[in-house]
Amino acid sequence: MIEMSLTIILVLFLVGVIAGWIDAIAGGGGLITVPALILAGASPAAAIATNKVQASVGTFTSALYFLRQGAISVRANRLPLVAVCLGSMAGGFALTQINATFLNYLVPMLLILIGAYFLFFAKNLDDRREPRLTASRFNFTAAPALGFYDGFFGPGTGSLMATSFVTLRGFPIRDATAHAKLFNFVSNFSALVYFVFFGQIFWLAGGAMVGGQILGSYLGAHIALKAGAKIIRPLTIIVCFAMSARALWSLF
Repeated sequence: MIEMSLTIILVLFLVGVIAGWIDAIAGGGGLITVPALILAGASPAAAIATNKVQASVGTFTSALYFLRQGAISVRANRLPLVAVCLGSMAGGFALTQINATFLNYLVPMLLILIGAYFLFFAKNLDDRREPRLTASRFNFTAAPALGFYDGFFGPGTGSLMATSFVTLRGFPIRDATAHAKLFNFVSNFSALVYFVFFGQIFWLAGGAMVGGQILGSYLGAHIALKAGAKIIRPLTIIVCFAMSARALWSLF
């Protein structure tokens, strides 16, 4: 149970600002917010569920900014968004049924691989490349898998989604980041709907982060759209390696 003193509310608000800014640009904000909620007194499952409150608001803020700028279209992505939604709700169901502690070991490895990809292999990220998966194959494979991961665990989903759009669909990094925010909002909100009925959510703790997420997400989305690979690539590398180091340190 989280005891919400004024100090904890302020700290969670500031965590929301930082996480929203990072998440809008590089993804991985959940790797800050979930541990913060656990440190505040939530169980791992309750922290993941509560994280969906502020994560939904943060990704909605970023996605709305990209939509208004014409960087993404909901109509053009209806099918993969449905796939992400269904995958996310399935992941939320799985979380409430089994022990997900093994993901504490898997996530740092995934982040290291993402960071290594952007450091050593990702070049000319502002250019469009030949896709490795057609849109239909992506919609029926990667999209539901990414949604399932977000509903089941969540932290690092933004980075995974952006990387998937770059590597599998050949998107420029700006487009990949914009699409990742829209998809991440749908997966977050879908999981949140499930957790409202079947999970444990600390609404005051999640609400404390919402204001910070709105501010941080708006600023981060603005920077990502203007700067492109110049800011997204180095920040993604830093975030992935820093978060994986923090996660491994806490484990070992």
